[in-house]
Amino acid sequence: MTLPVTAFVGAVCALLLLFTAMLTVRQRLRLKAAFGDHGDAKLIAASRSHGNLAEHAPIVVILLGLLETARANHMALMVIGALFLIGRVAHIAGLHAPSEPGKAPVPRQIGVMATWVTLLVLGAWTLWMLATVNL
Repeated sequence: MTLPVTAFVGAVCALLLLFTAMLTVRQRLRLKAAFGDHGDAKLIAASRSHGNLAEHAPIVVILLGLLETARANHMALMVIGALFLIGRVAHIAGLHAPSEPGKAPVPRQIGVMATWVTLLVLGAWTLWMLATVNL
């Protein structure tokens, strides 16, 4: 396989998407809610954990693939891919953890920061590679 980091991160993201979809469906069945969130905190959390992953995973997988194709440092790609996956798992756990009103649980905060760092690093790295290597 020519893109092992991309393949691994993409595969784990697919499994996490399936898991979060199942959590969302479980909450929908509990409420008998085909549409909307019915103002239910558990359904909102389940839906957002799925939606947030679906929003961020595609661009991360694409950027990893572009960098891997450009022969960027394999170990660095593995580290940033792992950071993203750890962050996504933390974010999912944080959305399902009890919290004080107005304060996000620590795992969710870790997940957000890990995702933002991943996006910043991959975006900047891709632009750097484009400007210095592929022009």
